[in-house]
Amino acid sequence: MMKLTLATLLIFSCATAWAADFYKGLAAAEAGDFATALTEWKPLAEQGDASVQYNLGLMYDNGEGVIEDDKEAVKWFRLAAEQGDAKAQSNLAFMHANGEGVIENNVYAHMWFNIAAANGSENAKGNKDILVKEMTTQDISKAQDLARECVKKNYKDC
Repeated sequence: MMKLTLATLLIFSCATAWAADFYKGLAAAEAGDFATALTEWKPLAEQGDASVQYNLGLMYDNGEGVIEDDKEAVKWFRLAAEQGDAKAQSNLAFMHANGEGVIENNVYAHMWFNIAAANGSENAKGNKDILVKEMTTQDISKAQDLARECVKKNYKDC
C-alpha cells in the first residue's frame, strides 16, 4: 500500500512540476520574455510535449527569443506534427509551401495541409484549396497518396 501511495505522489508531483514549468513559460511568452519561455519550455519539448514543441517551432520561425532559424522551426513543428498536433501539421505545410527550412515542395505541403484539415484545422483546408490551384492533377494525387500513407504510419517518417 505504501508503494502505491508513494508512486501516486511521484506521478502527481511530476505533473505539477510540468504544469508549473509550462505555465511559467506561457506567462513569460505572453509578456514577451521569450528567453524565459525558452528556458522553461525546452526541457518539456525535449521530453516530447507536442504543444510545447509547436510553441518552440513558432519561436524559431519568428525569431522570438532565439535567432530565427527555419530549419530548427521545422524540427520542432515536425516533432509536434508526428504526434498529431494539427497546428504544427499546418505550419509544417506552410514551411514546405514556402521553402522555409526545407526544399519548397507543394506535394508535401498539400499532404500536411490535408492531414491538418482532417485533424480539425479549418485554416489548413482553405490553404490546401489555394495550393491546389498551383498543382497538377498528378501532384495532387501523389499528395493524397502520401497523406494516406502518413496517417497509416501515425504521422511518423512522413
